[in-house]
Amino acid sequence: MAKKEAAPTADGQPAGKSKLKLIILIVVGLLLAVGLSVGGTWFILSKGDKSEEAKPAEAAAPAAPVRQPAIYQDLMPAFVVNFNHQNRTRYLQVSMALMSRDTAGMEKLKVHMPVLRNRLVMLLSGQDFAALQTPLGKEMLLQQALASVQELAQKETGSTVVEQVLFTNFVLQ
Repeated sequence: MAKKEAAPTADGQPAGKSKLKLIILIVVGLLLAVGLSVGGTWFILSKGDKSEEAKPAEAAAPAAPVRQPAIYQDLMPAFVVNFNHQNRTRYLQVSMALMSRDTAGMEKLKVHMPVLRNRLVMLLSGQDFAALQTPLGKEMLLQQALASVQELAQKETGSTVVEQVLFTNFVLQ
């Protein structure tokens, strides 16, 4: 059997070889473009790293914040709220503490302790008794209490001050 030869083009070469050359040129062009892009990006990023290394180490050390020790403020007396659950009177007694690292902020917040306690009593009395019996319900109550305290602190002192609200005693009866 005779092999079919590709019809020669106007320049005298078979058509299959010119398509192969075109594909190879496109692939080489794409590889060159990707290589230049990666090289340019590396050059720009490495240039930025050198400028950061040129800064003295002493300037970077004071910028690191020093973590202050925790300060705890007990909210005394304990909160006691009642619930009507399944036609029975139920009680919740909870002792709380506020954790902060800002001594001045906590002193400013102590002035507003009656408002803070009122907010927490209203929050506690609005809870579902059955939900408070689960660990998830208690965790949700902690998150709501933290949000309420931080909102009041932000409004009255200008910063959130309190990092965490803690239950130091939790009794459902």
